[in-house]
Amino acid sequence: MRVCSVSVDLDPLSCYYGIHGLGTPAGPLADVVLRRALPRFAELFERRGIQATFFVVGSDVEGDPSGRAQLAKLAHGGHELGNHSYSHLYEMARLDRERIDAEVWRAHEVIAKVAGEAPVGFRAPGYDVSRTLLDVLMARGYRYDSSIFPSWPYYLAKAGVMGAMALVGKKSRSVLGDPRALMAPVEPYRPGNSPFSRGQSTLVELPITVSPGFRLPTIGTYLLTAPTLVRSRLLESLRGRSFFNLELHGIDLIGADEDGIPSSLVAKQHDLRATLTHKKRALEATLDRLALDFRFAPLRDVAAEVQREGTTGH
Repeated sequence: MRVCSVSVDLDPLSCYYGIHGLGTPAGPLADVVLRRALPRFAELFERRGIQATFFVVGSDVEGDPSGRAQLAKLAHGGHELGNHSYSHLYEMARLDRERIDAEVWRAHEVIAKVAGEAPVGFRAPGYDVSRTLLDVLMARGYRYDSSIFPSWPYYLAKAGVMGAMALVGKKSRSVLGDPRALMAPVEPYRPGNSPFSRGQSTLVELPITVSPGFRLPTIGTYLLTAPTLVRSRLLESLRGRSFFNLELHGIDLIGADEDGIPSSLVAKQHDLRATLTHKKRALEATLDRLALDFRFAPLRDVAAEVQREGTTGH
C-alpha cells in the first residue's frame, strides 16, 4: 500500500474576495469556512477513518472561540494542525526574514495553544516559497514544508486571470509564485540551496500532487468540479505514485445557496457554481477511489517516514 495525505487549507473567505478584487466580505461571512465547512470535513473524514492535516491561519482562529474549540477537538482526535501563516499574506515569501519569522511564529503560538502541541508542518499562502522562508522554518524546528505546487496549467491559468484583471484596472491580492517551482520534483525531497531542487536540508518538502506528463492539477478545486470521467482518468494516472498529496480548501465544502455566498463572488469563483451536494459526493468518490491504492496518513507522519527511510513506499 502507498500513502495518501489529505490536507485542508482553511483560508477564510476574505482571501477569495482579495484574489478577485472584491473588497471585504460582510460580517457573517468572515468565519463561514470554520463555522460551516470545517464540521462537514470533520464528519466526512470521521466516517472514513481518515486522519487529515488542517492548515490553520493564525489570525482567523485567534479571536474565534468556536473555531478554536472545533480545531482542538480535531487535534485531540488524531488530526494534524499545520501552520498556514498568521495573516495569509500572498507576498509572504518576498518579505524580509524578520517579517517572515513573525508570520510563522505568531501562527505557531496560536496553533500550539489550540492543539496542545507545536505544529511541525507549514504551507505557504499561494504556494509561494523562498530560501529565506525555508531557513526560517528550519530555524524554528519544522519537520516539513508542503507548498510546492509544480503545475504549469495552474500557473498559466492564474497568470491569465491576473492579467485580465489588470487590463480592466482591478488588482488581485494574489501573486505569481517563482516559476522555478514548476520544474521542482513531484515526489518528496530535501531541498538544497534552492527550494525547488534536491539537497540536504533538515526539513522535507512534500509537493502537492500533479498528474504525470502535463502536470495537471489534482487539488480539490479541480477534482471536485471536473466531469466524472476526467476525475477518474486523473486518479488512474496516479496509481503508480508512492505518495499522493491531496490538497483541499475549506471553500471546497461551501455551498453558495446553503451558506449565503453573494453572487458577486460566485461569478468569479467557478467552484462555487457547483452545488454542495455535488462537491461532497465528488470528494467521497475521490477518497473511496484513493483508498483502493493508498493508506491514509497525515503529512507529519509522511515527513517522519521520509526522513527515516527516504521513501513513502513499502
